[in-house]
Amino acid sequence: MAEPFLWGHTRRYNDYPTYIKKQFGGRIQKISVNVGFSCPNRDGTKGTGGCIYCDNNTFKPGYCEPNKSVKIQVEKGISFFEQKYPDMLFMAYFQSYTNTYAPIDELRAMYLEALNNPKVMGLIIGTRPDCVNPEILDMIQEISANKPVSIELGLESTLDKTLQAINRCHTWEDSMQAITWCHQRKIKVGAHLILGLPGETRDMILNHAKRISELPIHSLKLHQLQVIKNTPLAVLYKSDPNYVHLFDADEYIQLVIEFLEYLNPEIVIERFVSVSPVEKLIAPKWNQLKNFEIVAIVEKAMEVKNTWQGKHYTS
Repeated sequence: MAEPFLWGHTRRYNDYPTYIKKQFGGRIQKISVNVGFSCPNRDGTKGTGGCIYCDNNTFKPGYCEPNKSVKIQVEKGISFFEQKYPDMLFMAYFQSYTNTYAPIDELRAMYLEALNNPKVMGLIIGTRPDCVNPEILDMIQEISANKPVSIELGLESTLDKTLQAINRCHTWEDSMQAITWCHQRKIKVGAHLILGLPGETRDMILNHAKRISELPIHSLKLHQLQVIKNTPLAVLYKSDPNYVHLFDADEYIQLVIEFLEYLNPEIVIERFVSVSPVEKLIAPKWNQLKNFEIVAIVEKAMEVKNTWQGKHYTS
């Protein structure tokens, strides 16, 4: 295939940093905001215990305190990053748990509170597919008239049997409906998928790429399954280490490359892996490879293989 690729540059996948620079003319830092919401599979509405792998504290920055107002959390986050990067631009990222899981007036108020900071260029709202509805999305569409607002949906899998096994308490139909509703309102959707969930084979995982490529998804985060302390998955793993297959780093990287080959080239890739705090991680540890190191290995392996995102994609 001739370079540059369909996304307009010579990297072998449609990468997020390049997309952001094109959109905003510079680097954007996400400022995490924690408003202390729960999830319907935690509070008894649909289930209890949450997803079997989940410990939200694995990605909660020190400045992110739900007992502080949104305004203060955003200001603290900006102050934290401006010390190193004074010219940085920012997006407020409602990250932990389900950030559309409240009355609509409360949601509107907290989103606008974050957008009121002149250094905040837009919002990213992390939530579940079953926790958005037309009314909430109409409100988000309305506030996005001035600054961009995108939705991050935790899809995790395209298979209902997997979603049931991990206590996700929503369906693939819920995911498709939420993505359609967002697309109808021109709200960009970022999706999360976890590779290596219980019972999923290589072919099932590659089929995730084909299924999500049929949907109007703007960006994608891939995560390897990790066993984190004090989660239901940790208990299951301890009692039976064969309950899940945990990829070693080389195996996972090859799987990611194959996944990308079947993925719609218009989908922007935000990340390949999740990196959890060492003190919380049971397995796999991968000699503590950092995110940027994984990216470099993936890119080199794609070059050696002479492959690229969407090589096997068919619309």
